[in-house]
Amino acid sequence: MSQIFSSANVRFGGSVTEALALWIVIGFSAAAVLGFAVFGVRPELLGHVPWAVPFFAFSFRLFSIGQILLATGALALLLVLRTGVRWVPAFIALYAISLASELSGTQIGFPFGPYHYTPTLGAKWFGEVPLVIPLSWFIMAIPAYFIALKMAPGRGAWTHIALGAAVLTAWDLALDPAMSHATVYWRWEVEGAYYGMPWVNLAGWLFTSTLLMMALTVLRADRWVLQLPFAWLVCFYGANVLLALGMAMVAGLVWAVVATLGAYAALGVIGRTFRRAHGAEPVAV
Repeated sequence: MSQIFSSANVRFGGSVTEALALWIVIGFSAAAVLGFAVFGVRPELLGHVPWAVPFFAFSFRLFSIGQILLATGALALLLVLRTGVRWVPAFIALYAISLASELSGTQIGFPFGPYHYTPTLGAKWFGEVPLVIPLSWFIMAIPAYFIALKMAPGRGAWTHIALGAAVLTAWDLALDPAMSHATVYWRWEVEGAYYGMPWVNLAGWLFTSTLLMMALTVLRADRWVLQLPFAWLVCFYGANVLLALGMAMVAGLVWAVVATLGAYAALGVIGRTFRRAHGAEPVAV
């Protein structure tokens, strides 16, 4: 077993501890998708496994909250090992900004449109926004910013802000259909065209993501973000995307899958264009 993780740490560009943390996130995400594939879309199977009925009811909260907490722990471990406490101001800023945006969204419908969270994601700030939701923004904003820096080396801050916001928003093309249409982690109070989601939500994601990227830029997070291992962060980001994308695939949400893959393909083309213009070699995971 130790040889497996010793080999993995070379591949991911980190220590054995960092590789193990990443594999735990990947494994937990895969288990969540598998459980949804077996019982989520075929609940009649629960009748053949009596013990699974109470567990399945609990598992929606277990896997959603657990995945966010595990991913937060894995990223925090990487950040502590690589940067000490230099990332803490960014964490505070991103948590506060995303919480403010979510509170505004749930109370007045800006910037995402009118929606509310169900009890499935646990305790909430002011009875509105689950405590774990700003954590999910943080764990995806850091790799999105890192990817943006790598996509456009030598470009100005506004290019990195725009690219980072786009990389973070692309996640929602799978996340929202998976979590509000295939499941019920939150509910829209208006009927939108994209699996129940109103299009204004994407504008809200771009707005909030831009604020997060701006905060990272002002805090000069690039000074420590670029010290992080490329393969680890990309795989970490991908594991979180694949959780939502896998659920969308299992639920048969074809257009959500097509839109998500199309968005990342377009971002890949943009990244290659920027890197070629800069004379940089393509980066390999």
